[in-house]
Amino acid sequence: MRETSRRSNGTLGPAGAVPSAIAVSPAPAVSPAPAVSPATAVSPAPDARRPGHATRTSAAAVGRRAATRTTEPTLRYERELWRAGLVRVAGVDEVGVAPASGPVLAAAVIMAPNCRRIPGVRDSKTLSALQREQLYPVILRRAVAVGVGAASVAEIDALNIYRATHLAMRRAIRRLGGHEHVLVDGLRIREFEAHVGPYDAIVDGDALCYSIACASIVAKVTRDRLMARLAARHPGYGWERNAGYATREHRAAMMELGITAFHRRSFVTTQRVVFGEQQTLDLGEQQTLDLGEPETLDPGEQETLDSGLLPALATGG
Repeated sequence: MRETSRRSNGTLGPAGAVPSAIAVSPAPAVSPAPAVSPATAVSPAPDARRPGHATRTSAAAVGRRAATRTTEPTLRYERELWRAGLVRVAGVDEVGVAPASGPVLAAAVIMAPNCRRIPGVRDSKTLSALQREQLYPVILRRAVAVGVGAASVAEIDALNIYRATHLAMRRAIRRLGGHEHVLVDGLRIREFEAHVGPYDAIVDGDALCYSIACASIVAKVTRDRLMARLAARHPGYGWERNAGYATREHRAAMMELGITAFHRRSFVTTQRVVFGEQQTLDLGEQQTLDLGEPETLDPGEQETLDSGLLPALATGG
């Protein structure tokens, strides 16, 4: 394993110039500080908020600050693998972990070796909906392969959101039609290598790694379109605006209208409605967007998948 900002690799100002008109008195002479040998350990300055305690910064916090300073993701992770002779390097990202309704969705994107970056591509969370929609078709045209996978609400409730998210990632990767290495956003995932092969986990990968940033845009646009379609079937929850997140509008609608088959019953927000003092709800509606494992889908399930999720990716609908 390489101990860098990339995790597992298995078998995804300068000081201002003083204006010339301002006179500055020369500073008094100060005796030079004693030299510190390279071997001398220097303790960090104590935390001003907690006297006597050294300031400690987590690796995740350092990664977040680095991502903030990075205006655009780079190809340095991909180039290292391309130089090693790998061609099909996939960036993977997910969307829809926190919402109270709708599936969790992941996208995997392979870009051509030594490709030129698409101007404006960066972490989807830093882009407006219009910017994402404009970049989305360009990414699809430039990509060598794009795969999208999802885990249904029923799977989220059965597995938990953590495992369901990784299931969606694996499905997206399988739909690429082959890959040699995966770059995934986040921390190392337990037993992920057994399913996808060699991969690197990159903290803040959607802000730092170009392929992952592309995947983040594809995933976000696809899921937003899917939630808009579901909103037409279940009006009143504002899914076309909130994408299933538990906004004030969404919570109020859950209290008034009840919950649907697309609400995550394992989530606290939903449980407060189900087990609170609200009306008894009809939970009999079946989950129609059941995205099972690709290799086990029967023809009817495959038709549901192809007519529901994938057209949102392939078309502008």
